[in-house]
Amino acid sequence: MLAQVDSAAILGIDAFTVQVEVDCAPGMEKYLIVGLPDTAVREAQERVRSALRNSQFTFPNNSRVVVNLAPADIRKEGPGFDLPIALGILMATGQLERQDIERLTVAGELSLDGSVRSVSGVLPMALGAKAAGKTALIVPKENTPEAAVVSGLEIYPVDSLAETAALFLYPQDRAPLQGGTDWAPEQLEFDVDLSEVKGQEHVKRALEVAAAGGHNMLMIGPPGSGKTLIARRLPTILPPLELEEALEITKIYSIAGMLPDGCGLVRHRPFRSPHHTISSAGLVGGGSIPRPGEISLAHQGVLFLDEFPEFDRKTLEVLRQPLEDGWVTISRAAANLSYPARLQLIASSNPCPCGYLGDTAKACTCSQMQVSKYQARISGPILDRLDIHIEVPRLRHDELLSTRPGESSVAVRERVARARATQSRRFVDLPITNNAQMRPRDLRQFCPLTEDVQALLRTAIDQLHLSARAYDRILKLSRTIADLDGADQIAVPHLAEAVQYRNMDRGRRM
Repeated sequence: MLAQVDSAAILGIDAFTVQVEVDCAPGMEKYLIVGLPDTAVREAQERVRSALRNSQFTFPNNSRVVVNLAPADIRKEGPGFDLPIALGILMATGQLERQDIERLTVAGELSLDGSVRSVSGVLPMALGAKAAGKTALIVPKENTPEAAVVSGLEIYPVDSLAETAALFLYPQDRAPLQGGTDWAPEQLEFDVDLSEVKGQEHVKRALEVAAAGGHNMLMIGPPGSGKTLIARRLPTILPPLELEEALEITKIYSIAGMLPDGCGLVRHRPFRSPHHTISSAGLVGGGSIPRPGEISLAHQGVLFLDEFPEFDRKTLEVLRQPLEDGWVTISRAAANLSYPARLQLIASSNPCPCGYLGDTAKACTCSQMQVSKYQARISGPILDRLDIHIEVPRLRHDELLSTRPGESSVAVRERVARARATQSRRFVDLPITNNAQMRPRDLRQFCPLTEDVQALLRTAIDQLHLSARAYDRILKLSRTIADLDGADQIAVPHLAEAVQYRNMDRGRRM
């Protein structure tokens, strides 16, 4: 007999329906899984066989069992097809009725004893099932929170194959969970606060500008000046997530298998800080089985790269396209996968190998050649994509000994939220959300310049030898500073402040 159970597989960050077709016929004993299965899917043969036997069901011995995963031209990965394959065998052999199977999507890994283990990517599977017209979803109990995020679906959490079979044998005994979430903005509570940062008022102002416009930022200063301390407080001044942003982040973490236990929906912006020994595949994604990298895990949040020049130069260069486009595309022989990477990059660097070039308290011991080689590890195109370059000097003793608290993250976040709200209204009909994402034609529309502002900008271009990309960055920064000021037009003070944030365009690179 022939049976079909619908499941789902992940391609990029979205899911597509996989039809699990099972045919059991008399003949020479054979058990085949076809349809481009990977190793984990092929090994489902033995997991399913043992799970059926240990759940008091019969595996069709002395029969030819063929499992086809359609569409057959897309590679299927992971153990999530175990449960639908087992159900298909039970239905094809008449041990279960095919009641309401057309409205169901099923996913789950089987243990040898018949228990059901969690799988990755359940949220995109639930969204894909709803888009495909399905009304019910059978998932492992551990995946219930993320499946229940999607409204309009009936959720059946299961612990075992026997419990799953009971849904078909005794449907009246089990009421489903109704999917859907009451979305509320994140209650922003952090263990750190911007008020804890002593001194560095100009750096905290730059951080506020970066947060308000979504700008990338590079901090240069000696060891112990507070670069990491400041960077880790950026999430405390960013506005709360919107529902669509939270769904995108949760999909990525679900696919990567990194959702915390019991978490259905990520409600805070991610902060990722990989070590400088990370590989290109670890940063942008990839591998033999492509997975999201750090830049996608930082989507809608912050990617902090400490000791920026210590990263492999080839690894840094792969950031160029994602920082511009907000997407990273991984090309493989079988398919091209795209992951979102709309993030804020915050980088920190010493000015030289010893870290004390230009320091007021400790002399630099590096030769000019060492300094030049160290600074050359960051290419011009990468620097151009960092909107803000700011020096973070050593703190004075009076600043270190001061007990006066600085401005709190809550106060700064209120100003950032107002500026972001202005940008949301400005870009309501465009596919962008903040000033950092403006394209050249958007700059012409939203950044008109008066004569005195143009005169100052011409002087900056001549003296700093600005590239076309640096010119665009200054205009975007000026627009953000004007938004923080509540101004409709860019004025001379806004442009002057923006130029001050292009430290590496002013003679010395670091």
